[in-house]
This record gives sequence, C-alpha cells and structure tokens, in this order.
Amino acid sequence: MDNETILAQFGKIEKKVESLIKSNQLFEAANLELKEKVEKLETELQQKNELEDRNDEVKNLIREKIDSLVERLDGITEAEA
Repeated sequence: MDNETILAQFGKIEKKVESLIKSNQLFEAANLELKEKVEKLETELQQKNELEDRNDEVKNLIREKIDSLVERLDGITEAEA
C-alpha cells in the first residue's frame, strides 16, 4: 500500500467517525428530551391520580351524608306513622 491509499482510508475513517459522533449527539439530545417528557407525564399522571383519589373521598363522604339523611328521614316517617 502506498501512502496516498493509507491516507485516503484514514480520511474515510475520520469522516465515518465524525458522522457517528454527530449521530450520537443527536441521539443523546433526543434521549434527554424524551426523558424530560416522561418525567413531565409521570408528574401529570401522579397529579391526576391524587385528584381522582380526592374525588373518590368526596364521593364517599357525600354518599355517607346522603345515607345518613335517608336514615333520618326514614326515622321521621316511621315515627309519624
């Protein structure tokens, strides 16, 4: 092999390595964006779950109050009968 051929091959290798480095940087940036998006979505999901739990607690409290009122009304109507 002569020197020109060797230098040409090294040039090709350098271009490929540069291309791989650029691709890697793009993938790392995309990966970071996706990680941030996942964290945001996880936070939103947690907030929605907490809100749903609070809504369930309110529903249960309302249900208990209604049951209590119905019992009181039943007691009043039985006493009048």
